[in-house]
Amino acid sequence: MFDPKKPTVQMLGRWQPWHKGHQELFKRCVAKTGQVIIQVRDVQGSSGGEGQDDNPFDWDTVCKNIEEGLSKDGFTRGIEYEIMLVPNI
Repeated sequence: MFDPKKPTVQMLGRWQPWHKGHQELFKRCVAKTGQVIIQVRDVQGSSGGEGQDDNPFDWDTVCKNIEEGLSKDGFTRGIEYEIMLVPNI
């Protein structure tokens, strides 16, 4: 189970889209501490979507893509990682 009190690697990005390079980076990160917080930059006030060519995916789609990608390698949200939306500052 993901424990916010334990050492955690932070991955910050847009993840538009989540791809093999991100997947490999995640594997390296999770190997360091056993858990990762994936922070998704809120790139449109509602995290991407229609009308943003460089950020075509909304928050729900980004989360779905990350979860689907990581599940292929046996990682489970709430166990090895969590995903959170953060301000685009």
